[in-house]
Formats: sequence, structure tokens, C-alpha cells
Amino acid sequence: MPPAKRVKSSADARPSAASARPSTDEIEGQSEFANLARQHWLKETTKRSGKVKVKNDVLKREIWDTLEKEDFPTKSLLVLEGLQALESYLWPGYGEDSSNYHVLLIILIVNAKRRERLDAWDIFSDRPADFSDLFRRALSLTVDGTLSWTVRTHVLVFIIYAFQSLDCAIVRKECAPLVSISVWHNLSTEEKRNNMLESNPQLKKAWRASARRYDAADDATKARLRFERSWLYTSVLDFLSLLYAPKPKPEHVLYCERFVEFLTDLQSQLPTRRYVNTLVKDLHVLPALSLSPMYSDEENSLLRDLCTLLTHYTYFTVDDQTGVQHTKTEAYDRHCADLANLQRVALKHFEDKLTVLALSNYGSIDKRSELEGLLAPLTDQEIRELSSLLGLRTSYPDSVGLTVDRKFLTEAILSTFERRETFQETARNMSVLPTEETLLEIGLRRTDHYDGSHPLALPKLNLQYLSVGDFLWRSLVLYRCESFYAIRQNIEDALNRLKPESKRAGETSFAGSSKMALPITKPTILDVAPPLVGDDVPSVVRAEVVIDLRRVSEHVRREWESLRPDDVLFLLAVDATKSKRAMNGGGALTEAEKLGLVSVRAAEVIQILDDRGRAIRDAQAYFDGHNRGSTRRIQLKLDAASFKQDTEGNKSVYDGINLILRRSGRENNFRPVLQSIKDLTLSDVPLASWLHEVFLGYGDPAGATYKHLPNRIKRIDYRDTFLDWQHLIESLPGKIIEPSDDVSGSFGAPYVLETVDTPPEKTDSKPSKKRRRDAEPALISEIETLKVSTYKPPNNGPYPVDAPKLNSVRFTPTQIEAIVSGTQPGLTIVVGPPGTGKTDVATQIINNIYHNFPEQKTLLIAHSNQALNQLFAKIVALDIDERHLLRLGHGEEDLETEGSFSKHGRVESFLENRDRYLLEVNRLAASIGAPGAHGNSAETAGYFNSAYVLPMWAKFTEVTKGPGSSAEDIVKAFPFHYYFADAPQPLFPPDADRETVLEIANGCYRHISKIFSELADVLPFEILRRDRDKANYLLTNEARIIAMTSTHAAMRRGEIAALGFHYDNVVMEEAAQITEIENFIPLAMQKPKDGQMPLQRVVLCGDHYQNSPVIQSLAFRQYANLEQSLFSRLVRLGVPTVVLDQQGRARPSISNLYKWRYPSLEDLPHTQTQKEFLTANAGFKYDYQFINVPDYKGKGETEPTSHFIQNLGEAEYAVAIYQYMRLLGYPASKISILATYAGQRALIRDVLGHRCAKNPVFGMPRVVTTVDKYQGEQNDYIILSLTRTSRVGYLRDIRRLTVALSRARLGLYILGRREVFESCYELREAFDLLLKRPDKLALVTGELWPTERLLLDTTAPAGEQQSEEGKQAVEGEVKGKGKGKGKGKGEEVVPISSDAVAIPGEAIMEGVEHLGQYVYEMTNTRIKQLREERSGLGVATLPAPVEVVDEGDAEVIVAEEEEGNDVKAGEDDEADAEEGVRVEGFEAEEE
Repeated sequence: MPPAKRVKSSADARPSAASARPSTDEIEGQSEFANLARQHWLKETTKRSGKVKVKNDVLKREIWDTLEKEDFPTKSLLVLEGLQALESYLWPGYGEDSSNYHVLLIILIVNAKRRERLDAWDIFSDRPADFSDLFRRALSLTVDGTLSWTVRTHVLVFIIYAFQSLDCAIVRKECAPLVSISVWHNLSTEEKRNNMLESNPQLKKAWRASARRYDAADDATKARLRFERSWLYTSVLDFLSLLYAPKPKPEHVLYCERFVEFLTDLQSQLPTRRYVNTLVKDLHVLPALSLSPMYSDEENSLLRDLCTLLTHYTYFTVDDQTGVQHTKTEAYDRHCADLANLQRVALKHFEDKLTVLALSNYGSIDKRSELEGLLAPLTDQEIRELSSLLGLRTSYPDSVGLTVDRKFLTEAILSTFERRETFQETARNMSVLPTEETLLEIGLRRTDHYDGSHPLALPKLNLQYLSVGDFLWRSLVLYRCESFYAIRQNIEDALNRLKPESKRAGETSFAGSSKMALPITKPTILDVAPPLVGDDVPSVVRAEVVIDLRRVSEHVRREWESLRPDDVLFLLAVDATKSKRAMNGGGALTEAEKLGLVSVRAAEVIQILDDRGRAIRDAQAYFDGHNRGSTRRIQLKLDAASFKQDTEGNKSVYDGINLILRRSGRENNFRPVLQSIKDLTLSDVPLASWLHEVFLGYGDPAGATYKHLPNRIKRIDYRDTFLDWQHLIESLPGKIIEPSDDVSGSFGAPYVLETVDTPPEKTDSKPSKKRRRDAEPALISEIETLKVSTYKPPNNGPYPVDAPKLNSVRFTPTQIEAIVSGTQPGLTIVVGPPGTGKTDVATQIINNIYHNFPEQKTLLIAHSNQALNQLFAKIVALDIDERHLLRLGHGEEDLETEGSFSKHGRVESFLENRDRYLLEVNRLAASIGAPGAHGNSAETAGYFNSAYVLPMWAKFTEVTKGPGSSAEDIVKAFPFHYYFADAPQPLFPPDADRETVLEIANGCYRHISKIFSELADVLPFEILRRDRDKANYLLTNEARIIAMTSTHAAMRRGEIAALGFHYDNVVMEEAAQITEIENFIPLAMQKPKDGQMPLQRVVLCGDHYQNSPVIQSLAFRQYANLEQSLFSRLVRLGVPTVVLDQQGRARPSISNLYKWRYPSLEDLPHTQTQKEFLTANAGFKYDYQFINVPDYKGKGETEPTSHFIQNLGEAEYAVAIYQYMRLLGYPASKISILATYAGQRALIRDVLGHRCAKNPVFGMPRVVTTVDKYQGEQNDYIILSLTRTSRVGYLRDIRRLTVALSRARLGLYILGRREVFESCYELREAFDLLLKRPDKLALVTGELWPTERLLLDTTAPAGEQQSEEGKQAVEGEVKGKGKGKGKGKGEEVVPISSDAVAIPGEAIMEGVEHLGQYVYEMTNTRIKQLREERSGLGVATLPAPVEVVDEGDAEVIVAEEEEGNDVKAGEDDEADAEEGVRVEGFEAEEE
């Protein structure tokens, strides 16, 4: 989705959430748990291989009692988790005889890991039997009445987490029996169960298999099976009992909320729903819940909302057994069948009292109120009897304490037979534009302070979905809520800046200012058009507002005037006299309500007029003119539905509007994206049939790969994919390569591969239809045989420009495997670790499809313009005709290619090519002596081709076919000698044989044919007059490779589909960074052909071990799992992937830092042979190093505004390293500085601006950005600031650490706080390597870039010290004897021990001040040298010598609260739409 700017509203200030996270001091210091850990499991003498002995009294007294006394605080659990209590103590020491406290502590810490988004199941994978015992004990604890409800809630959360992790084999094995068909033993009557079994033969078969398994078991296994089939039933009864408990406590309500969440999770995935749904309906869970006193308590609004969500899934219109979604007609037919059964029972058994019910039409009895009235004549006993006849449960065990009276049974009947809205009817009523009611709705407000302690009434993106419609409905709800959440934050931020106040009664003024909002007078309604036929809302409502731009700065004025048609603005009514300070019930107030927000209406821009009524269509051109006024009139299109409600209710909404708000363009795409999702939800657009089951998560995970599809292509021309025969053999290991029958031995490229069919082996036994997830998918044959043939590429003409562009990349075997799979029909998932060339793979796949299937179109999708432009630039460099390329969206402006590939640019290019080719036509006509104006237009050129060129060529062809025609005859008969007079001569070599001459002649004709082919393509652009028609024709008829971002696809989906645009292939780059709905929309951007989608290939390239899609809100990211991508979900489901396994980006030493994430990753040979990888980094001892940065001026990390985290010491250190590198001669373009937080990025830019920007000796590095923003990029040298000093922060997500460590090719220098990161369990693999080297920056003096010094494996111990040579070099240079590089006065140099690997000139920097002094001396010396060199040349003077880094000089202005201040907090970032963007920095990650 489009990224959103981080807003600094008070709603973001969450001291409770921040305080819940332990600091490094609490984990590493002298806290109670830290001392306990050092005593029992962090002892250095502990043998990891041996069994850990756990002392139960320690668990109970020292840990459990402490936690229980404080009600299991999150902070304490995170301290235990950070101390590796689970990995090093609790799990190694677990056994069958472990106490319940031991089990509960494991559960609590697993839950803590889950809240931190850390994987916990891998810890248990090495001992599956013990995990099975642990899980069963956890199940027993959930139904243990002796435990408190608080403890049982924690155990239930553990079970919920398990059911969300069914992709994990050991978890799935334990969860599956709990929801199997055996739970039907608990149905109310055997007759009901038998009826269910008789309705479906597969059900009967499954039931018999379950019975046989039970009968064959021993006593212990039978006991386990009985427990498994009764666990859910018992849990539901406990839940119902608690619902009706007198005087429920908060912990009771929380347990019930969690249990409803658990049931919703079960109901929302087909494998768990299949048998559970029948049991839930049989137990009347929803009627019992809705009648309970807990449900009726007005304070329990969350429970009611969760019940609504459970109701939605319980009655979702899908077949529980087959998973087929019912159409609207099928759903209504099933509903009518149920009503018919009710009428038959009523007529047969209660004819005297229910005659009206029995004889009424369906429409009159499917409404709750009417049906309730028709049942009123029955007595209590008759209601009970009717319920029994309808197969409804009428009793519960006495222990439940649930009274089954008339009210209860009536509710059960009504719930069963009332008609419910389908999900599509629910979606139709959802508005995509917000009002104050939807923005301030209690369900959305709950997401503000989400900390994981309570569930939310939000659907989740699971591993599997009930149907495509279910997925779309979930996505619509979640993206709508997330968009509205961001909009409300923008409103609150603007109001906080504007400071509304009331100085006089009834009037609101604004004491502050905001560049995103302006005070206005009430809007003027210009026009209300009558409704269209069939609608009940106005077709158009036009209004106008006037804004005054006198008091805003120039760049803000430009932003207001640059608003485009269809941009969404927000009209706010703010009344400071109505600002609320308290609320009776309903939850906490939002910041907007406290500031007096009364109403919100959204409107779309039609046009902007100046003070004279002239339209401003191009703000830049308008600004270049004169006579600019200060007022602007914005004509708006109001939301017609809201306008109708406002006018019908006699609301004076528009009279009170006094503020207009805009949002930045990159985050204000929510409306078209929401509308696209809503349209898809309401439509019947299917997925391609071959992809349907795999997308939903069912069936064979390998079912959509080319080896399992019937339309596999046997013969494919791989053109330039293979460079030579040796490359071909190396690239296809395990396959038999045979030359085709017409050739023998090896031969050169190009190669055509043909699959040789092998007859399937006959098997006597009948194969099982049951799918085993852990089994490898069966291949077509164990050893595949390929026949290889070749051909001579055609001669395309005599000019150098006619030569085809060929691939020069020597692809690895896994890259070839990905290319082969992607060229074939089906689903291909390419996992590309850093530097493995997945972009090259995607490019070659597109190239192969383009040439092998000229009639097919390919859609190219990426998550960002930057990623898309990188891929598109490589495609442009291939042998692909530019007229078939099209780039949609504004990112085309940054595409570094010669041509323009936007719609407008392509049309212009067609017309420019026309002019060029028409000149060629005139030249051709002159060369053959054809009179007339043949080059006037594409149309006349076509006539010329038909009248002159084709007949001449036909005559020539006859000569070539004549018997006995020699090479000389062919040359003599060639009709275009004069035209090709400017080609490289001789055109026909004198000694050429007949075949060579004929091939040259054919090549010349191909050159001429291309001219007329191009002009034939231009002809429609001569006929079409409107630019829009030309652009649409280009998209639907000419372009064969269409590139766009995922956001653009989501925004323009309806518009593109309406044009009749069809495509056959989708290739997604960085697919793991795209949200799942954005993955889906490109698959559904066309209308079906003959009821089927023409989609043939889907290629997803990405890396789920790097960053996922970034979602701003913690609630949507963690609870709803909105950060899930289709790529990562398919990988979790076990869909076959091609994992690229050789990297060529980084030195092997640097790639070792992240190779542990990719077990099969190796280095390409050139990384060990090319000079740049073998030579050292000039001036540095190490090619990578972690540098410990202590407090600078007594401070570590700071947080000037909420989640805007900075570290001045690391910022100064990073800039000092950059200055040092520049002084040694490193090009600025080869250096990038990365930070892990946007606040630190802004601070580093400030320091660079202060020290380097205006100094030509330094200049600015290639880029200064955040780690997340830099994914997909690389540079030779990376300086990385980790920023945090109190805790690890979001880098604990190892996906982000992987990105951070894999951006550098030759040098990586990491600045951080050692004690914070070295103790983190998740990061230990990388930091164990990093910290084998000293944590003080080791320099080598006396070198300039580039150096000839070879890189040594200098992995010396951390205590390594400085050599005498280094000491003398530094001391000498400070005294002016060196090249200006040295150490300051009074600084102490630490000598190096003799056992270390010493390098001449080595020097150790003790800290940022030391390095700063060193750089200061070098800079002054360098400037003096340059002055001396240039003094005699009259060159402009250089800047004065720099000042030393000191207290006064290092004061850098940090982020300011007020908008409009100096850039120091990142105003320049806002100008380039980067500051606080959702895709980077992750300030909200730690809410």
C-alpha cells in the first residue's frame, strides 16, 4: 500500500508501552532475574550439550511467585525472554516429570516471544516427543478448574498462537486431532451426526477411519484420543459457564474475549472449520453468547464486536467440506431449503398453531421479528419440542449452569433460520471515504494503544482463506481501518499544530499554523445533480472553498496549488468550545475529540482556480508567470451518500466547516485503492483455475508449478540464456543432455531445449489421495532427458544497429532453474538472497517469454518506483523492441534511460519514429526511382510498400528460386543496392557463396520490412486525435511489457480492466515487500475471457528473510498480520521455491555476516579472484568492523519527539569516518551512510550539512537514508549507525539485520553499543563474527585510495592493540611529519601486543573525539597542500581550515516539534517525501 508519513501526535506517546520494554541495564545489570540467570543458566561453566537440571523451588519461589504477585507483567516476561530463560534453562531442563509451573513458565515466555514477533517453535523442533508432552499438558491446563482465569487465559493465548502456526510440522501434528471429525462425538444427538455423515460419503469414510484408529489403539492411546475429541467441547462448556457466572471480573471478560478470538480463528480457516463449525452451531455458542449478562454489560463492547466477527465466519457462505464459496443465488437457495424444512415440521406437528408460518412465503418469515411473532402461540414445552424436531440441542450438562428456557430456545431457532447479509452485501455498505463517525468509532480507537494484552475485533490474514471473496473482504476491512487510522492521526497532528481556541462565544480561531491545513469559511454548494436511474443519491455534488495563501511559505503555496484532480481533501468542523475533557463510558477520548473536532467530510478535487477564476492546470508554469494573487478557489466533488444523509437529517454539517486539510500525495492514494478492493469484493472476478487452490492454501502445494500442469511446453528457444555448450551442461545438473537427431557433438548457442517424454512407471498399488505436507512432491520423472538443437539467428540487416543485444551473464545452475521454471506456464517463486542476481533472472525470464510467445503480454510489478526502474532499465538493455515497452506511473521520471517509456512518452516516441522512418521511406523511394510523396504519412508509406517494394522483392525472390541461379545472379538482381550504399561496404563480399549472399539479401529486406512494420504500428496514432485514446490504444494493443508499481496497479485496476486490457503473465520483483492484497490485485486486473482468466504465468521474486511490507500501526501489523505478503505465505505453505545460492555482490568475509540466514548460499568465483575483492580498504585494517560507541557528552540515544530516535555520538562518528575516507581519496559516490531510524538519518544529514556539504574537499555521500529504504540497493562502502543504546529495538527482527549487513560490497563499518547487541539471542550468529574483531576502529596510516595492500584474514582477538609502527605514524603525523594525518595533543595511544596480526602504520581510534582530532589534522594539512598547489594557477580559494570537533562545534540542532522550523528535524525529508515514511525507520515498531 502507499506509504504514510509518520505523524508526531500525542496519540503516539505511549509511556506504558515504552516502559513495558526492558532496557539493557535490566537484562545485563543487577536486576533480580539477571542475577538469577547468572546463577543458574548463564554460567560460563554450563555445558550446553548436557541435560540442564532445573530446580523446582527456584522456578516456584524465585520466578513464578514473583511474576504472579505482579500479575505477570509484560516487562518481567521480556526480561526473562531476553535472558534466554527458555532457550538455556526451561526447555533444556524440561521432562515428563516437570512441574506445572515449569510448563506455565515455558508458555508465558513463548507468548512473550510471540508479542515480540519472534519465532519460538524452532526451539522445540529437536525434541518433538517432549514438545508433544508439553502441548498436551498445556491443553490440560486450559480446562483445569483449579487454576485462575488469568493463568488459563495465558495458556489459551499459547493455544491460539499454535493454531496460527499450522505451517510448523510439530505444531500441526498436535493441533490437527483437536479439530478432527472425532469432535462430532459431542454432537447433541446420534441422529444428527448420522444425518451429517449420510450427506457426504467422504465424511462417512473419515468417521469410519477415526473409529478404526480408536479401536486399534491401546488403553493409553485411547485415553489420549478421548481427551483430544472432548477438549474443544469441554472448553466451550467452560466458556459458556463463565459467560453466565454472577458478577464477572475483568479477568473473566478477558478470557471470554480470548476464547471468542480462538473460535473465530478456527472458523476462518477451512481445515479447522470443517468439523468445528457443526459443533459450534450445535452448542448454540452464538445464541448463548448474545443472551449472556456479560454480553449485555455496556462496558464489554469489545466482546460484542468479537461476537459480530464470529457470527460473520460461522454463517459465511461456503461449503464446510469442499470449500466452494456459494454464490448469492446458491446461498439464498440453501436458506430457503432450511425454511422449507421448518415449514414442513410446523405443518406436520403444530398445524393448529403454526399454520400461518407453514403457508407463508419465504420472504415473510426469514426476518427475525416476523418469525418471532409467528412462534409466539407455542407454549414453552412446544418450543422445546419444536427445537428437538429441528435437530437443535435442548440441554447441557448440569455443570454448565446454563438455563435452557423458552427465551434461549427461541433465540436458537431465530439464529438458525433468519436471513443474514452476505459478506458482499456487508462490503457494499462500506464507505471508502471517512466521516467523524468512522474515524472516531470505538473499534478503530482500540488500535491506538494496542499492546497485545487484549484481542481486537479485526479479521486476521491467516495462512489459509475460506475463499477468494473471504480474502478480499478481510483485506477491505483491514486496509480501510488502517487508512482511516492514518487519516485520524494526520487530523490530530494538524489540530495540535493549529491550536484551536475560543476567545469569543461561538467562534473558533487558530493560534498556531500547519502547512497541511488552512482555515476557511464554510464551503459553497455549487450544484447538486439529480440521481442516476436506479440510484437514490445525487449523481454529483459540487462545492467550492476559498483558501488564503498569504501567510504560508513559498514551497507550501506550491504544494497547495499542485493539488491534482481526484486528490482527496478533508473538510473539518472544529469547535473549540466543544472540546471534550471526559466521556462517560465508551473508551478513552481521542486527541481530535479533545481539540474540538465536530465533523469530517471528504471531498475530491475537481480543479483549482486563481483569484480571477482561471484554472491552474500546471502549478509550475503558473508560478513562472506574474500577477499572482493570494487566494485560490478549489472546486470539490463531495461524497454524495454523506451529503444525502446530512441534508435528510437536517444537519448543519457544512455550515460549521472551518478547516481544510490535505495529505501528502504518497499517502493519499487510499481512496482509489480502497475502491479497487471493494469492486473486486463485489465482483465475481475469479483467479486462474490453476492457481486458485494454491492461493487459498489448500491442495497440493506444488500443484501450480509447471511440472504438475497439463500445458507444460515441451520445446522452448532459450536464445542467449546459455553462453556456450559448457555453460549449458553445467547449468542443468542431474539431467541428460542429448543433441537432437540433426546435429552431433557439442555446438554453440543459441539452444532450443525439448523435453523427451518418458512413459510413466506402472504401479500396482493405488496411490493415496491424502496429501502429506512434509512429503516431497512427486516429479514427472526422476531424471529428465532434454534434446538440444540450434539454429542460425537471422540476419536483421547490414547496419550495426541491426545486431541483436545479447545476454552476457553466465547464469548459475539455480538461476537457470528459475529461468526455466519462469519461462514455462505456472507459478514460479524465486527466493533471492542478497547479491544473487534475482533481477537478472527476472529480466531473462521476461526476455524468453517475449521472444517465444510474441502474442502474449507481461505485467511487471514492483513495490517501489526505485525497484521497478532498476528492473526496467535492464529490460531496455535487452533485445526487446522499445515500442513494446510501457511504464505506467510517475516513477518513469526517474528512469535513467535514453527513451521515455511513459504513456505520453511512448506516444511521442511513436510519432518521432514515424518522422525518422518516413525519411527512410523517401530515401528508399528515391533509390529505386519511385516518383511521388510516399513519405508524407504512415498511410502513404503503406501504399508505397504495397505498390513498389513488395512487387520488387517478389521479383527478386523468383530469381533466387530459379534453377541454376548463382551468387552473382542474386547480387545483380538485388533491387536495393543504392538504398544500402551507406551501409558498411562491401554489402556482398566478393568471395561469398550463394547461401551467404542470399542471407545478406534477406537481412537487408528484414531491415526494410521493419521500417514498414513500425509505420504500420504508427498508423492508429495518426488516425486517433485525443491523447487519451492514443494512450489507451498503446496499452491495449501495442505494449507487450507493461511495468507499474503495485500501488499504481491497485489505484488504476478498475480503469485498466474497463479498457479490455488482457495479459498473460505477471512478474513481481521484491514480492516479499508487497502486501498480500497488492500481490493479488495484479492477478485480477482483467476481465475473464469465456469465463476463464487468461493468466498463464506468475513469477514472484523476493526474499522473505529480508524486510516485509511495513505497516504503521502496531495493531494491524501484529494482530491482524497485515504485513503478510503472498510471497511469504506461499513459502510457509510449502510451495516449491527456487533458492538462488551464489552471491556475487560482497567480499566473502562480508557475506559471511549474513550467510547463516541462507544455509546453501555460496560466493561466486569472481569474489575470490577479482582485484577489488582481494585488495584491502585503503586506510582501514579491516574490511568490516563493529565499532563500539560509548556515550557522547554523557548521552547515548535521545528521543526529541515521540519515536524520533537519535544518537549524536554515532552521527558524529559516521561523518568523521566519511570525512576520513574522502581525505584518502574515496569517491563520494561509492559511500553510503545508513541509519536504523529516520530520526538518526535526519541528524546525520544535519551533521553532514554542517561539516561537509559546502566543503569541496568532502561533499556529500551518495545517499544518507534508513536501512529499510535502502533494501534492494548496494554500494561499495557502507557506514551503518545502529542508533539504540537502551535496547536492541526493531533490529531484533533479524530480517532487518539481514538487510543492514548485506548492502556493502567491499567495506562495512557498523557503529553501535556493544553491550546492547552482543547479548541478543536472535542476533548472536552475526555478532559472534563481528565481535571476533576489535571494537575500536583500526586504521592504517600512510595509504591513499586505491591501495595495493592485499586483504588478510585479520580476525584477531578483541583485545588486539596497536603496533609500534602505527603509534609512531600517528604521533609523527600529528607533529606534521606525515601527510597531515595524526592524533591530537594529549591523546594516549595504546600499544599493540606482539601476538596480534600487525600491519605497518596501524592505529587504533579510542573514540569519536580521537577520530575527530585525527580528521581535523588531516583536513587542515590537505587544505594547505591544495592551496599551495593552486596558488599559482589563479584557482578560487579553498575554505578555511576546519575547526576541531568540540563541545560548541558538535551541537547539532535536533528535531523540532513545531512545523515550519528549520530543516533539522527533516523538513528537507518532507520535501522529498521521505521523512517519517512508513516504509522506513520503524518508529512505530516499538509502540
